[in-house]
Formats: sequence, C-alpha cells, structure tokens
Amino acid sequence: MRINPYGEEPVRLALDLVTHPPADAGELAGRCRAAGFVVDMPIRDADLSEVEAFLADWLAVIDAPGPDARAERLNVLLARASAHPRLTNHVGDGWHVHYRDPDLPLSAALRALISVGTALHLAGRGIHRLGRCAAEGCGRPFADFSRTGRQRYCSPACGNRDAVRRHRSRAAAPAIRER
Repeated sequence: MRINPYGEEPVRLALDLVTHPPADAGELAGRCRAAGFVVDMPIRDADLSEVEAFLADWLAVIDAPGPDARAERLNVLLARASAHPRLTNHVGDGWHVHYRDPDLPLSAALRALISVGTALHLAGRGIHRLGRCAAEGCGRPFADFSRTGRQRYCSPACGNRDAVRRHRSRAAAPAIRER
C-alpha cells in the first residue's frame, strides 16, 4: 500500500520550515529530502525567498479568526498553488497522485504540497487543528495531530511550563490573601 504524501507530513514540514528557517536553498532542499519529499528538480537561489513568502501566507491561515476565514485563506493558497490531480510515476517508485503541474521549481512544488496537505489535514481532522501555542510568551504555530483534537501548546515543554506557572500562581494566591 502506498501512503498518500499529502496530509500530515507536508504540514509537519511547513511547521519545521517556519520554526527553524533554512539558511539557503541547498538547506531547504535537504530538509525537504529529509522529510521524504522527492526533490527531482533543479534548486534555484530564488526558491528560499519564494518559500519564505509562501510560508508567511500559510501562517495567515493559522492566524485566521475563525473557520470560515481559515477556509477562505487556504482556498486562496490552493488556487495559487495546485493543479488538477494527476497520476504520476515521475521517479519510478510507483504510481501516486500529484496536485501540481510537472516541471515546477522547488518553491512552487512546496506551495502545492503544503497547501493541499493543509487542506487534507483540516478537512480530515477538523478545521480547528492549527493554532498558536497558548504558553505565555511563546506563540509558535502548531498543528494538532492528537487523537482528542484539543492541543493548546506547540510542545510538551511549553505545556509543562504553563502548568507549573498556573500551579505556582494558585499556590501563591492563598499566601497573598493571608496577609
């Protein structure tokens, strides 16, 4: 069975690129390969700046004020990035579906991959499954892949720090009232 590459992995790649931006186009291509994305196109210096601009638009999807705005913003990205679905065996590793035209530069292929992957993630798991970390002072973006769909933090470390902060706040409150 072949797993569809659109969905969770492209969203994870986008988050990785946003939270740890690559230094140059070569590093961008290497990170894509490490994430399992087949990079079978020439790498251009312009790919890095084009991906950075796209990811700024992608973050606007995360920051949308509600489900309708989130869908509207993502639909704009989908319209700019994707083409009709097509079967391909472009690297000889088996037939699979692409939502992009052939022979695109890396930045355009990533736009399609991440846009479609985000749409599948939100449609399949819930439109609320993207957010910003609720820990005070953090605000990093996250995608909720949890079973329950109630993730509030970008990492367990942020969740733990926030729990300790809340505990200390509650523990200090009685001491203040006793004075």
